[in-house]
Amino acid sequence: MEFQQIQLEIRDSVGILTLNAPDKLNALTPLMVTEISQAVEDIASRCRAMIITGAGRAFCSGASLDPSNPLSPLDNEPATRDLGFVLEHQLNPLMLKLKNLDIPWISAVRGAAAGFGASLALAADMVVASETAYFAQIFSRIGLVPDGGATHLLSRTLGRVRTMELMLTGNRLSAERALEWGLINRVTEDSQLEAQAFEIASSLANGPSQALGMTRKAIWAATDNSWEASLQNERELQKIAGQTQDFAEGIAAFTEKRAAVFTGK
Repeated sequence: MEFQQIQLEIRDSVGILTLNAPDKLNALTPLMVTEISQAVEDIASRCRAMIITGAGRAFCSGASLDPSNPLSPLDNEPATRDLGFVLEHQLNPLMLKLKNLDIPWISAVRGAAAGFGASLALAADMVVASETAYFAQIFSRIGLVPDGGATHLLSRTLGRVRTMELMLTGNRLSAERALEWGLINRVTEDSQLEAQAFEIASSLANGPSQALGMTRKAIWAATDNSWEASLQNERELQKIAGQTQDFAEGIAAFTEKRAAVFTGK
C-alpha cells in the first residue's frame, strides 16, 4: 500500500504508523486522515500491536489551516459554515476505529501534540513522550471548542478543574506535568523515544493478543458504564478469553514454571 503523507512499517508483529509531513509539523489534511484510517485497518489485520508517531520535531500540530490545503474548507459565509462536518465524516470515525481496535496501541510523542493532535496522542492505550513533548488544547485561541473526544477523555482522566484550565486557557502541558497528572505513561530522552515505544509495543505484541484486545475494550467501556454493567461485560469477555489457546498456554506455562509463549490465538 502506497502512502503520500504517512509511513507504514511492520516490524516483528508491531505496526509503526508515522505521520510524515514534518515541514508542516504533521498537520492533518484530508489525505492524511484518509491514509491514517487505511493504515490502521491494515495494521490491525496483520499485527498484534501498533505505534503512532510523527516524523520530525512534532507529533501533530492539529488540523491543517493552510488555505491551499485545509482539513476543513472555510466557507466565506459564516451562516453556512459547518466545521462539524469534517468531525462527523472523517475525524470521529477515525477515533471510533482506534477505540474499537482489537490490538493495543501506543503513541510516541515528540514536540507538539496540539489540537486534534493532542486528542489523537492521548487516546492511545499507552502514551510515551520525549522530554520535548507538550500537549496543547489550542482550540480556544482560534475561537473553537475541543474535539477528537478531548472533553470526554481529559475530564475523566484529569477531572473537571484541570480540564477546564487546559481547555479555557489553551496553555501548554509539558510532558513532565502530564506524567505527574497521570495523563501519560513514560517520559524519555528525546533520542530514546522510538526505542522505548517499540520495547513496550513489542512486549504487548508477544502477549495474549485476544485477551489484551478484550481488556482494552473493557477499560474503554468501563469509562462510561455503571459498576454493574462493567461486571457483566467482564463476565462475557472472560468466557471468550477462557476459550483461547493463549489461556491454555498461560496455564501450562504457570504449572511448568516457564515463560509463556503466546501466539495470539
